[in-house]
Amino acid sequence: MTIPIVDTHQHLWDPFRFSYSWMQDLPSIRKRSMIAEYREATRGFDIIGTVYVDTDVDEQDLATEAKVIFALADEPSHRIDGAVMGARLEKADALAHLTPFLSNPKLKGIRRVLHTQRDEIFQQPQFVANVQALAGLNLSFDLCVLSRQLPLAVTLVRQCPKVTFILDHCGIPDIKRGALDPWRAHIETLARESNVNCKISGLVAYADSRSWTAETLRPYFDHVIACFGWDRVMWGGDWPVCTLTCPLADWIHAAVKLTASATADQRDRLFRRNAERIYRLR
Repeated sequence: MTIPIVDTHQHLWDPFRFSYSWMQDLPSIRKRSMIAEYREATRGFDIIGTVYVDTDVDEQDLATEAKVIFALADEPSHRIDGAVMGARLEKADALAHLTPFLSNPKLKGIRRVLHTQRDEIFQQPQFVANVQALAGLNLSFDLCVLSRQLPLAVTLVRQCPKVTFILDHCGIPDIKRGALDPWRAHIETLARESNVNCKISGLVAYADSRSWTAETLRPYFDHVIACFGWDRVMWGGDWPVCTLTCPLADWIHAAVKLTASATADQRDRLFRRNAERIYRLR
């Protein structure tokens, strides 16, 4: 079955050109992973478009990386329909490196990886103010938090009612250990906030690489669908991070299996239409 897919979580990185401190202990993915490599990883699938997502590049490389990404996005054959760029939102000049691109229609949102930061960042006035300001720039915010940080995310979302939020990786549940609680309750609470959407991405990266199957992921997938419905979810590959556990092709096949009982319309919303609406693509 061929399903048109908008991959809402595509990373592109080149450790030979930019610095990524967080990769130091992950040698298997510390290699060039750009457009050519992504095309090879998705060979045989109908990827009609992608959303590039921040790679948590080291701060000194933020501006240069932005230039490279937007240059890639300007080439239609690369099919990058939007970009969620990184920014250190706890700083007063958080978006300074993006000034040349604030009017670029491919800039769709901002991300600050929070699961590597101290929890205090959620309460910093400058951070909250910068997230609030995204609404006026017509930019969304990708929430990348650990499961235990979900209550902090709820507080942040309630402080920023005009901002569109996208929860990355279903809130990073501990799939390897089969833990569902208190993640389930936190997801239910967050889903009650109507300005929050959930990206079904990254699940395989948190599963046991030796034993996971689509059924391993099903309790988490089903719960997210039950809480957010079919209109506020999007699929994302999380390549090449997903390769810590499996090739991207295996994750795509698993996602198709997880939606086997869905209607054609529901499946199209998850894999394509919701992404086009929420990230304002095309």
